[in-house]
Amino acid sequence: MAKRSSLSIRIVEGKNLPAKDITGSSDPYCIVKVDNESIIRTATVWKTLCPFWGEEYQVHLPPTFHMVAFYVMDEDALSRDDVIGKVCLTRDTLVTHPKGFSGWAHLTEVDPDEEVQGEIHLRLEVVPGTRACRLRCSVLEARDLAPKDRNGTSDPFVRVRYNGRTQETSIVKKSCYPRWNETFEFELEEGATEALCVEAWDWDLVSRNDFLGKVVFNVQRLWVAQQEEGWFRLQPDQSKSRQKEGNLGSLQLEVRLRDEMVLPSGCYQALVQLLCREVKLGTQGPGQLIPLIEEMTSTECRQEVATNLLKLFLGQGLAKDFLDLLFQLELGRTSEAWERANLGLLSAPYPLEPLIVGEANTLFRSNSLASKSMESFLKVAGMRYLHGVLGPIIDRIFEEKKYVELDPSKVEVKDVGCSGLHRPQTEAEVLEQSAQTLRAHLGELLSALCRSVRACPAVVRATFRQLFQRVRERFPSAEHENVPFIAVTSFLCLRFFSPAIMAPKLFHLRERHADARTSRTLLLLAKGSLPGLQCVPNWLQEGVVTRPLIISRGIALQFTKLYYPSPNLLEKATGLRGEGGCPKLHSLLVVNPGPFNPRCTHSQAVPI
Repeated sequence: MAKRSSLSIRIVEGKNLPAKDITGSSDPYCIVKVDNESIIRTATVWKTLCPFWGEEYQVHLPPTFHMVAFYVMDEDALSRDDVIGKVCLTRDTLVTHPKGFSGWAHLTEVDPDEEVQGEIHLRLEVVPGTRACRLRCSVLEARDLAPKDRNGTSDPFVRVRYNGRTQETSIVKKSCYPRWNETFEFELEEGATEALCVEAWDWDLVSRNDFLGKVVFNVQRLWVAQQEEGWFRLQPDQSKSRQKEGNLGSLQLEVRLRDEMVLPSGCYQALVQLLCREVKLGTQGPGQLIPLIEEMTSTECRQEVATNLLKLFLGQGLAKDFLDLLFQLELGRTSEAWERANLGLLSAPYPLEPLIVGEANTLFRSNSLASKSMESFLKVAGMRYLHGVLGPIIDRIFEEKKYVELDPSKVEVKDVGCSGLHRPQTEAEVLEQSAQTLRAHLGELLSALCRSVRACPAVVRATFRQLFQRVRERFPSAEHENVPFIAVTSFLCLRFFSPAIMAPKLFHLRERHADARTSRTLLLLAKGSLPGLQCVPNWLQEGVVTRPLIISRGIALQFTKLYYPSPNLLEKATGLRGEGGCPKLHSLLVVNPGPFNPRCTHSQAVPI
């Protein structure tokens, strides 16, 4: 039996942050530390005092962690980043909120003397004497001390204070795991009330020594116990007065701690067999367990439940069957709603035909167990494929750092021309240049996607084909002929590729978040990515088929293996090969500038 802890973290937004730049604004981002160890860094939101992040993370931690801290930083290009403030949540605080901590928290000042970590190994004992007892303190070793020097280590020593006397250990150079094995003795008077203080310091030759933490012992308790030995966590120095809370702004957080006891695998065998049997039987079996799990799962836990179920069935070789069952159950719910409406059991203030058309167009768009499970499946089975397709494109965008803006209200007019012949670039020129850049990126993305079908894992293509067939069985009429194609490309593009384009760091495509210019380019690219491309190929130009649906059909046909084209077949069929006078792909893309709301984006999913 093992115990494990996990944190569900959502960093929502900040407000009323202090200005750190001469422009009267800041470039804030967040760092999350667990016991003073950095584990998360959000994207930087540029030139604002009220940043919005909306980033979600799932973190697995040892059950012995003590505190999680959120630091709001201001990014500077030329100097060290400024610390705006922090919010600390202890483990005890999170335990008292079983449904999770949610709300606004005031940022507090960051004091270097409070930034401590690590533990110290001490042995304390009361030694009887002929005239008086003596208090003996043995400083043995320490571990995981905070690095205070530029080389990533410290030069620690220990200072022991009691009853007006101070004694120090030797200095251990360049170590966060020092060993001393030194013993100190103090005269101990019966009834003494003064505490024994053991402090760890980092020695500096030029500047003042840095505080590493302290441990305070009650001498009266030691007198009764006579001896005490163990590892003691270093505590911060909280004797200093701090800046009044609220002056540094606030941070909106959603944090939930979950402690779990994991039993031996044999204890779950009966449940695993029951789940596998239901998946193997599909809709022909009783079909009660999977729907019951979905019904009993809250919206907040649905992603975690979907991920765990998917991992279970991947281990059993039943992932495709599990997803197929979920597809049928979700499609069955739309059928039931339609039948109830026909029987007059479902009241609706609108005609019945628009009802089913709406269901077809929004299929798998909700946060159902089927949608979440398919998302998790793509991240597990298709992550390497995603890197192969998007990696070169994302790297080029990061390296070029081109200015792209389609919103006229946000255009920055720049100077263009040779030295001495500069003239301001007009708004129309900026928009046209941005549209050309975006068309080139979109064309490269579509071409890479179409040519990569053979690199897509076979299990992913088989699952897409199963999805295509189930949706076509559910919507067989001619007016819904495009629904199966939309279902496939919605998962592949909207729920897989678009989030990865918007947040490449979360999908491990880049080590760091993008800067302001690159982030804007990625956001516009994700908003215009498939299946929203406005293309006019030379095939399937029926009047009832819109331009985005043409691309959706082409992609879905390949990824469901309904036919297996040669690498250049689609380009030849659509006239996108750029040979013999045929236009290249990017020349067929139409990008319409217009206002844009940055907060209305797809949710930034977190890789498993």
